[in-house]
Amino acid sequence: MPELQLVSKDGHEFSAYESSPVGKVKGSVVIIQEIFGVNAHIQSVVEFYAGEGYYAIAPALFDRCETGVALGYDAQGMQKGIQLVTKLKPKNTMADIAAAAFVIKQKYPETKSAIVGYCFGGTMAWLSASALDSFSCAVGYYGGQIASFADQTPQCPTLLHFAGDDAHIPLADVEKVRSAQPQVKIEIYSGAKHGFNCDARSDYQQESSDLAKRRSLDFLAEHL
Repeated sequence: MPELQLVSKDGHEFSAYESSPVGKVKGSVVIIQEIFGVNAHIQSVVEFYAGEGYYAIAPALFDRCETGVALGYDAQGMQKGIQLVTKLKPKNTMADIAAAAFVIKQKYPETKSAIVGYCFGGTMAWLSASALDSFSCAVGYYGGQIASFADQTPQCPTLLHFAGDDAHIPLADVEKVRSAQPQVKIEIYSGAKHGFNCDARSDYQQESSDLAKRRSLDFLAEHL
């Protein structure tokens, strides 16, 4: 598996899954995991962006609590993922994301970087866009806690994807974000459910997933 070791500013050593494109590098993308860790799906997302011409890296944010976490999308995986997320300290998670961005600058100093996150990672992409100056744009998929941080203004262009029929994120929360940050581009996918991008989940909806991917790639092309 194409892994590398990163070091955060507090000395914490952790792993990341990376993939480099064939040919010229258009830019770089930090992929932020769901609560299920850097599992096969997140690895496939990394490979997808590499296939589109971007250097992509997914830091293993759960290494702060437990290494090698790659959970399935069942009740057991959900329970374990929630337990691990509650153990994370936001400042440490942000430091680990910053460490991934720093590695990109070392590997590809001439490229611009984006952050793309899913579920838990969607919220972390939002917080990273607001707190870090490492990224030229940010994309968040169904970040459940973004509404709780709606007063935090992203420092870079930001695109958010939400499901229209999300049992975890009411549309009222989406409108709260839109009202607080009108400059943020928000897309809502009618009929889609939480996790619609992930083909390993029962909520996967290919039409919405494909449309969101196309919009995300267009957004990256515009800003990177």
